[in-house]
Amino acid sequence: MSELKKPTILIVDDNPNNLTILNELLSPAYHVRACKSGLSALKNASIDPVPDLILLDIMMPEMDGYETLQRLKKNPVHKEIPVIFISGLDGSIDEERGFQMGAVDYIIKPFISSIVLKRVNVHLELKQARDQLKSQKEWLEMEVARRIRENVIIQDITLSMISQLAETRDVDTAHHITRTQKYVEILANCMKEIFKYQEVLNDNYIARMVKAAPLHDIGKIGIPDHILLKPGKLTAEEFEIMKKHSAIGGDAIRNAIRQVVEINSVISDQFKPQALLFLEEAETIARFHHEKWDGTGYPLGLKGDKIPLAAQLMALADVFDAVTAPRVYKETWTMEQAMKMIIQQKGKHFAPDVVGAFEVEKEAFKRVLREVADEA
Repeated sequence: MSELKKPTILIVDDNPNNLTILNELLSPAYHVRACKSGLSALKNASIDPVPDLILLDIMMPEMDGYETLQRLKKNPVHKEIPVIFISGLDGSIDEERGFQMGAVDYIIKPFISSIVLKRVNVHLELKQARDQLKSQKEWLEMEVARRIRENVIIQDITLSMISQLAETRDVDTAHHITRTQKYVEILANCMKEIFKYQEVLNDNYIARMVKAAPLHDIGKIGIPDHILLKPGKLTAEEFEIMKKHSAIGGDAIRNAIRQVVEINSVISDQFKPQALLFLEEAETIARFHHEKWDGTGYPLGLKGDKIPLAAQLMALADVFDAVTAPRVYKETWTMEQAMKMIIQQKGKHFAPDVVGAFEVEKEAFKRVLREVADEA
């Protein structure tokens, strides 16, 4: 075994003869350090290289082996170092106590060389195996984290591309996606302080909702240009076609979910990957963000809390942005006009709690409107 690869053993015994015997026995195969007290052992154990194994005498003055072991185990640096107790045949051994405190084995005095070497070697091999498993575990955790980051980046880029593709078909909504995403986040973070929403509006759910918000109008890809890009009010017939975009978007995302599930065979609710949870939230928002609290919305005419929470938030964010963002074919509303309309629609178009959050966060809405502005 090369010098660099030799394990380090710390021997702690107040008897110089014992130190000499163990040092002569172990030094041919190991780096050996020795000290005569528990206090010096605590200091020595912190010196690089940190020992791979400690042989610790139980009966020592001032600080016995039990107290020394207890202090070693309290230090994160020393906690994983295996400790073998050294004891004489005088009845002072308390094996159960030692094992409960974290000792891995005992060596009895007078020493039998073959037994000492065998026990030392066994516990060094066990420690080496544990260290290798720990290193592999840490590497795997890092690799999983790296791949997750890569997948998140790819997912975000794909999401941005799809969202922008839908938005480019409507030339008057340059920053609509960015603003509505921010509005949804503002509303969600405000509402999570309300007791009845504290459980559902946790950080993970809000993150998924905010990430899914840009897909709310993905179904517009399926609307004919002469309707989607019409500069002015739609006819009743055209509006009925336009209304289909929520179902088109929801169906498209649902089909994507179905394909993911089929590829990954059976996925239980408990172990759904984040990508599936995100897609389910995106489907909910795309399909139901035009529902109204009083049941007069579309596509299903859902009423009250039958409307999913994410869609309730998106409904207000979408309408607020539609009336306050510049359009070539209509007059832009002021913040005050938009606020008045939204408050008037409390319990009609919009959920009362969502309107309440909007009233609390009106300054944050103003800031987003100012900082992420379209050119008039």
